[in-house]
Amino acid sequence: MAQFETATLAGGCFWCTEAIFNRLKGVTSVVPGYAASNVPNPSYQAVCTGRTGAAEAIQITYDPSIISYDTLLEIFWHLHDPTTLNRQGNDVGTQYRSAIFSHNDEQKRIALASKEALEQSGTYTKPVVTEIAPFTNFYPAEDYHKDYYDNNRSQPYCTFIIDPKVQKLLREYRKELKEEYAR
Repeated sequence: MAQFETATLAGGCFWCTEAIFNRLKGVTSVVPGYAASNVPNPSYQAVCTGRTGAAEAIQITYDPSIISYDTLLEIFWHLHDPTTLNRQGNDVGTQYRSAIFSHNDEQKRIALASKEALEQSGTYTKPVVTEIAPFTNFYPAEDYHKDYYDNNRSQPYCTFIIDPKVQKLLREYRKELKEEYAR
């Protein structure tokens, strides 16, 4: 019987990150939502004000015998810009910050080591500003956010922002992809 684990990541708009992580082997679910909120069960409108403290995030359930936490973080680092504070592209505000919310000491250790390795690799010329913090809470987003990319491919945001990230994933991480996406 598979032993599933949970990862909670914020890398800008949750439509983008959900679309990416949904395509990975070993990932059984990806839920878009709000992490580290100062208010219970915030709405999208409340999060957009920047006053809830919440980050748009995804909560990933995965099978570590198929995909490791290290691999999830490697993909996370390379499919958003971890050097921009409270911003991803035109999405600006604390809700779009880059963050890893560790669920236990092992995840924290792996995240800190992964961030340090990324900084020392020279991949980015600017400092990595990704927050690594203990997991406190996660509230699922409204239903219309779930599978947004797959249900709204013709929307301009999907075409111009998410499609290039999905294409990058297809090029760089083909072996990690579910069969239906690896073709």
